[in-house]
Amino acid sequence: MPPPEHSAPDGLPQPARAQAMFVIILGLTLAVLDSSIVNLALPGIARELNANASQAIWVVNAYQIAALVLLLPLAALGDRLGYRRVYLVGMAVFVLASVGAMVASSLSALIAARALQGAGAAGVMSVNAALVRLIYPRSVLGRGVALNSLVVAGATMAGPSVAAAILSVATWPWLFALNLPLGAFTLWRGRRALPGNPRNSAGAGGPPISAVDVVLNIAMFTLIFIGGERLGVRADAAQGAGGAGLSGWLLLAAGLAVGAIFLRRQWRLQAPLFPVDLLRIPVFALSMGSSVSAFCAQMLAFLALPFLLLEVHGRSHIEAGLLITVWPLAIVLVAPVAGRLIGRYADGALGGAGMAIFAAGLLALAFLPVHAASADIAWRMALCGAGFALFQSPNNHTIVTTAPLHRSGAASGMLGTARLTGQTLGAVLLAGIYAVWHQHDGRAESIAMLLAAGSAGVAGVCSSLRVGRSRN
Repeated sequence: MPPPEHSAPDGLPQPARAQAMFVIILGLTLAVLDSSIVNLALPGIARELNANASQAIWVVNAYQIAALVLLLPLAALGDRLGYRRVYLVGMAVFVLASVGAMVASSLSALIAARALQGAGAAGVMSVNAALVRLIYPRSVLGRGVALNSLVVAGATMAGPSVAAAILSVATWPWLFALNLPLGAFTLWRGRRALPGNPRNSAGAGGPPISAVDVVLNIAMFTLIFIGGERLGVRADAAQGAGGAGLSGWLLLAAGLAVGAIFLRRQWRLQAPLFPVDLLRIPVFALSMGSSVSAFCAQMLAFLALPFLLLEVHGRSHIEAGLLITVWPLAIVLVAPVAGRLIGRYADGALGGAGMAIFAAGLLALAFLPVHAASADIAWRMALCGAGFALFQSPNNHTIVTTAPLHRSGAASGMLGTARLTGQTLGAVLLAGIYAVWHQHDGRAESIAMLLAAGSAGVAGVCSSLRVGRSRN
C-alpha cells in the first residue's frame, strides 16, 4: 500500500515550472510533428528508394505502431523507475533514430529507423501528462493540461506546413534534421528542469512488468491498428471497405481476442500494465468512455470531410485544406480559455457543454447546403474545433487527477490509448458506411456526420454523468 500522497510537493515554483514546461512543450511538439511530417514526402521517398505507395506508407505506419504499442509499457515503467528517466531516454532514442532516418539508403532501413523513432516518441508521450501533474500545483493544473492540448493541436496543424517549407528548399532527409538540435536541447534542459517522482510514490507501482503482458499488449494494439488501417485509416475508405475489408475485419477480431486474454490476466493485479484498476473508478471510466467516443466522432468527421468538400462541393485541394484548418485553429484559440475554466466549473459540466457544441457543429456539417459559401463551411468547422477544445482539456484533467499519484504514468498512457482506440473505431465505422453507400453524392458523408454527432452526444452524456460523483 503506497504511503499517503499529501506529503508530495505541490508542483514546482516559478521559474522552475516555466523551464520544465518548456521542455515538455518542445518534446511533445517534436513527437507530434514527426507523426505526420513525412506524409507530404512519401511520393518522393518512394521514387528515390524504388518503392511503391503501399510500401512507402509503412514509413508512417512504423512510427505510429511503435508509439502505440509501447505507450502503456513505458507508462508503467515510468511509475516504477521515474517519469523523468523514461522521458529523457525516450528523447535520446528519438534523436538517435532521427540520425538513422537521415542517412537511410533503403526503404527497410528508413522503416526501421522510423519504428525506433516511434519507440522514442512513446517514451516522451507516455509520461508527458504525469510530468505535467508534477510540474503544476493542483490549483492550476488545468492550465497545464490545456497547454498540452494546445501544443498537440498546434503541432498537428503545423505538420504539413513545416514539411512543405523544408521540402521547398531541401530533400526529405532534412525533415529529420530538425530533430537533432531541438532534441539535443530538450535532453540538456530536461536533465536540469524536469522533476523526479515524489519519494513517497517511487517504486510504489508494484512488481516488475511481465514480459508476457508486454507481448500481449503489443500484439493486441498492432492487430487492431493494422485492422483499422485496412478499413480506411489511411487509405481511401471505400477501397479499404471493399478490397481489404475482409482482412481488416479478421485482424480486428484477432486483436480483440488477444485483448480478452490480456485483460483477463490483468484483472487481479495490483498495478496492471493495462490499468483496469483505474477503470474500476467510475469517474475515470466515464472519462475514458467520453474520450473514446469524442475521438471516434472526430475521426469519422476528419475522414469524411475531404470527400464532402472535394467530391460533393467541388472545392480545390487548397480550398479544402484551408477550410479544414479552421478546425484545429479553433482548438488552439479555445484551449487556453478551457484551461482557465477548469476549477471554476466542474470538469464534467465543461466536457458536456463542449460535446454539445461539437455535436451541433457536426449536425450543421451534415445538413450543409449544396452551394454553401466558404464562410458557411468555416463557421461550422470553428464550432466543431471550439467544442472539442472545451471538452478535451477538462476531460484530460479528470483522467490525470483521478488516478492516485503513484499511478499517474498509467493514467498518462491511457490518454494516448483512448485517442487511438476512438480513432480506429471511427475509421471502422466510416468504412462500414462506404461499404453500403459507394457513391460520393453527399449521402454517405451526411450519414457519417450524423453518426459522428451521435458519438459526440454519447461523449457528452458520459461527461455529464461525472458531475457530482466522487473521484474515488
